Amino acid sequence: MLFILPIRTSIRPRQTPYANYALIIVNVFIFLLTFSPRINPFTREVVRILRPWAEQFVLSPKNLRLWQFVSYAFLHGGPSVSHGLIHIIGNMFFLYLFGNNVNDKLGNIGYLGFYLAGAVFSGIGHILIGGGGVLGASGAVAAVTGAYLVLFPQTLITVFYWLFFFIGTMEIPALYFIGFKLIFWDNMLERSNPIVAYDAHLSGYAYGILAILGMLATGLIAGSSFDMWAMIKRWNRRRRYRDAVSSGYDPFTGQTRSKQIKVKEVKTAAQKELEEKTKELRNGISSRIAQRNLPAAAELYLELTRLDSEQILPRQHLLDIANQLAGDNKHDESAQAYEQFLTHYSNYEYAEQVELMLGILYSRYLDKQEPAVKHLQAAAKKLTNPGQLKMCQDELAQLQG
Repeated sequence: MLFILPIRTSIRPRQTPYANYALIIVNVFIFLLTFSPRINPFTREVVRILRPWAEQFVLSPKNLRLWQFVSYAFLHGGPSVSHGLIHIIGNMFFLYLFGNNVNDKLGNIGYLGFYLAGAVFSGIGHILIGGGGVLGASGAVAAVTGAYLVLFPQTLITVFYWLFFFIGTMEIPALYFIGFKLIFWDNMLERSNPIVAYDAHLSGYAYGILAILGMLATGLIAGSSFDMWAMIKRWNRRRRYRDAVSSGYDPFTGQTRSKQIKVKEVKTAAQKELEEKTKELRNGISSRIAQRNLPAAAELYLELTRLDSEQILPRQHLLDIANQLAGDNKHDESAQAYEQFLTHYSNYEYAEQVELMLGILYSRYLDKQEPAVKHLQAAAKKLTNPGQLKMCQDELAQLQG
């Protein structure tokens, strides 16, 4: 027996996902309003799961109405009371788990429209493939889950598992958990439950994935370096580069040249081990930042600097880690990270804010007056935010008073 249940993700929404909360409340309210199973006293079988007035809102190919493509997604039920409760609780739990961050990305109005369109397209897919009457938010929730897969493929999903006597949790990247477990395994390989609308689920996933990819590709929503569209573009660039170089094309001169066999530099075992460890740490830092696990990324960065103090991270990665170290009260380490940032990324558009932060670290926590004054004076020349400028001037006055 194997039981797997996702319980949380490694990211949290930056703003309150009001639209997702409203959808959950509306779904639960309509469930309480419409779910009224009638049991045959002789056979003990459920002969009706909804109140009579609500049955017209089920998506039914035999009595098809346009409004049913939306209304069916707000009804829940099953062949027993327990099935009905599992149906609503399961759908709302997954909507909460994946919908909050998608809501945060799309905004409240955009997310609401996306959710309703997910219900429509999953219903259309179900009907076209030849399904019977259907109800439930599963198709719309699948669309939201597909959107999460595209927007946050590298985040971690904490999964609770129960395998015979083994119980515990583990973290799985969203790309693999949603792509393999939820889409392939649950809806394509294991189609054993006759009351589950698998085709509606798959239609919802397809809509969610393709719609969000289209929005990212056309710029309708802002992308990031870690979403699936960015991953596809990086893969395509690498593919084109490999194809060009393998044909003898030199990307630096624009000329095609014959291949030459070069004698490789002989490296010692210690050098190879250092390079491998450095590469492993850098990849680990990038992976943790993609998952928004900044505390772990900061720990790996400290290990990397102990191994090789000359290692330089990409600009945003280094700034995120310096901020995390400052938040963890690792003042000396964060000051070194900020110094490295200013040394290598002095043209950063908000460098004065980094100067301010570094000056405050030296002044308040490290008791180093000379570098504190230097950085605060540099910040005071460029700061435009009145609050930050006053903080900087007050700190300077205290140091020089």
